[in-house]
Amino acid sequence: MKLVYTKTVLEALSDIPARIRKTFYKQARLLLQDLHHPSLRAKKYSEAEDKWQARVNKSWRFYFKIANDTYLIEDITPHPK
Repeated sequence: MKLVYTKTVLEALSDIPARIRKTFYKQARLLLQDLHHPSLRAKKYSEAEDKWQARVNKSWRFYFKIANDTYLIEDITPHPK
């Protein structure tokens, strides 16, 4: 598997705090190793859009799609709760 980041994610990463960015990259590496890694808590977010959600930390989430051998990371946002 490989990771591809959308322009939206790259722009968001440049604007978020460095500690969140560092944690995101760690979680992205874990995603490459195992979609079901416990710290990711990855789950299907939208069946209609075939979009997944995974945890950066308690307060941040990232959203992605799976296409063939690629994780397309589409967004990273603060968790609404």
